Amino acid sequence: MNLFLMIQTQFMAQADSIGAVDQATELAIPIIELTLKGGWIMIPIALLSILAIYIFVERYFAIRKAGQEDTHFMNRIKEFIHEGKIDAAIRLAQATNTPVSRMIEAGIRRIGRPMNDVNAAIENVGKLEVYQLERGLPTLATSAGAAPMIGFLGTVIGMIRAFWDMSNAGSNIDVGLLSNGIYTAMVTTAAGLFVGIIAYFCYNILVAKIDKVVFLLEARSSEFMDLLNEPVK
Repeated sequence: MNLFLMIQTQFMAQADSIGAVDQATELAIPIIELTLKGGWIMIPIALLSILAIYIFVERYFAIRKAGQEDTHFMNRIKEFIHEGKIDAAIRLAQATNTPVSRMIEAGIRRIGRPMNDVNAAIENVGKLEVYQLERGLPTLATSAGAAPMIGFLGTVIGMIRAFWDMSNAGSNIDVGLLSNGIYTAMVTTAAGLFVGIIAYFCYNILVAKIDKVVFLLEARSSEFMDLLNEPVK
């Protein structure tokens, strides 16, 4: 009796798993069919989604790498400058190879010149580093705005198609006849909004991370200028 119950339980579990797979397959097929019913408008929306994902992933890791900092870097720079080892400080900055180190290197190379020149050199390098970090963000922002508009264009095209089919059908209007145009209108709108919303969130995530890096650059720039303004002991 117990053996029979065990076999029955295993059979029911296998049946449930097969049913879950069938449901997932049935769900995937309508999604593909609905995507195809969106028509050619889905092509630029798909391209924008791929572009947005690529920019986000590439910039996310680049910005995260730029925000990493050696906690001992500024202390060692301070020691080298106090000891007059300018060349050693430059070599350390080159070896570290981060936005902060490149900015500090520009300042070290101008030690001995007026403080305004040192500050200007640091600011120029800092602006260049921020510009490099922001590369691709305008395209991501454009994708966030363009995808919904392309989706709305698909809506207009779909409704025009539906009314065109109605006019050609005359009195023999069928729901199936109108479905293609309505499918195009609804699917492209949903796809455009989906891509636009995702791209918008991705853009703001990257902007927030860049702001943190900018704050770090400003903090280290101020620390370096304070170091140069310290009285000689």
